[in-house]
Amino acid sequence: VILFVDEIHTIVGAGATTDSSIDASSILKPALASGKLRCIGSTTYEEFKNHFEKDRGLSRRFQKIDVNEPSVEETVRILRGLKGRYEEHHGIQYTDTALRAAAELAAKHINDRFLPDKAIDVIDEAGASVKLASGGERKTIRPADVEEIVAEIAQVPVRSVSSSDKEKLATLETALKSVVFGQDAAIEQVARAIKRARAGLGRPDAPIGCYLFTGPTGVGKTEVAKQLAFLLGNHFARYDMSEYMEKHAVARLIGAPPGYVGFDQGGLLVDEIRRHPYTVLLLDEIEKAHPDLFSILLQVMDNAALTDNMGKKADFRNVALIMTSNAGAREMAASSIGFHAGQEDPAHKGLKAIEKVFTPEFRNRLDAIVSFNPLPVEVIEQVVDKFARQIEAQLASRKVELRLTPAARRWLAERGYDPKFGARPLRRLMQQEIETPLADEILFGRLEKGGVVEVDLQGDVLVLRCS
Repeated sequence: VILFVDEIHTIVGAGATTDSSIDASSILKPALASGKLRCIGSTTYEEFKNHFEKDRGLSRRFQKIDVNEPSVEETVRILRGLKGRYEEHHGIQYTDTALRAAAELAAKHINDRFLPDKAIDVIDEAGASVKLASGGERKTIRPADVEEIVAEIAQVPVRSVSSSDKEKLATLETALKSVVFGQDAAIEQVARAIKRARAGLGRPDAPIGCYLFTGPTGVGKTEVAKQLAFLLGNHFARYDMSEYMEKHAVARLIGAPPGYVGFDQGGLLVDEIRRHPYTVLLLDEIEKAHPDLFSILLQVMDNAALTDNMGKKADFRNVALIMTSNAGAREMAASSIGFHAGQEDPAHKGLKAIEKVFTPEFRNRLDAIVSFNPLPVEVIEQVVDKFARQIEAQLASRKVELRLTPAARRWLAERGYDPKFGARPLRRLMQQEIETPLADEILFGRLEKGGVVEVDLQGDVLVLRCS
């Protein structure tokens, strides 16, 4: 007889009382030492170290054998051996390509478990899902069924690019340019990186892309990141680096050190990426962060992995890392003096300022430093149209239609743009000049039951004509 004990570390201390040190392991030791009992136990590395190994008398009676995680090819062979049981249980058939897809996708996307366990769960759930969805009519599990299950478990898009994904990727650049104006070069660089990653041509052990967006405030740096996440259907996470200026604040991202309050709670960043592996991660105003944060980022940019103080690991391979900075904006806007005035490119001046702020090892790990240009008046008029469409969408439920005359549009563009603050003052101006008067008309005036409102310029003042 061979006794098999799963989670064998639990016998250490089991049954012991305060008056006696005899536990289950003490009862087994004589039988193990004499050879009367043959025993096989299983446990994890962590539990072996924390419990089993500490009992020297018990651990020397066992021979330690490391069972390593099998490779994808070995997992495929394991699944072929097990598939008969699951075919009989679910009343379906697994194609060989479905078994291979289960092993490959589980290895790539389900990061908190190990092969072959996670691949076995995938084929089991795929069989149950197809049987329930088809009412028992379908008898074959295909790779597409496996992809759906992996996407559901890991909360990631399906690996095989569907037609809808192809359309998204094909129109990504155009779609970004339709909502962020005047920054075509920046958008093209980001779109190219996303397409490379989805085609499987990016570095396998690095994030999708690591970008530093530089330029004046209010010109679209943050908006590009938001719209990128929206268009791809990915999670968007933003961290304001002004909250991480102190040394101790960095611990919030990876967790507090042992012995400190909050040690058992993990880190914000690690937990977020573990929950949402496909994320557009925005670190806003990165130049304000404490230098210790850059050490963490170097690890992420190099190996696409981050481990918190609890030992939990986050996988950044499907994360687009975008950092914004206003460093160099002042230099780009400043006028040169002397014999070489006007000869130096503003972007070059901004780049030199960035080199002073960020270390060479940090800059060397970036895929690109993307400069955002100040917005001309023509582009601001497009931003006016965008904000007007947003207001009109909000007014749709009230059955109110909004129209802007060309004169009003030009007036808003000229008054709402400030070279120092970008397009942000435009939002406040439209709120003050359009939304506030509209609210009164909708609640108490001529637009209570809906209608058309035209915004026009009279003299130097905007007027609302309701009908």
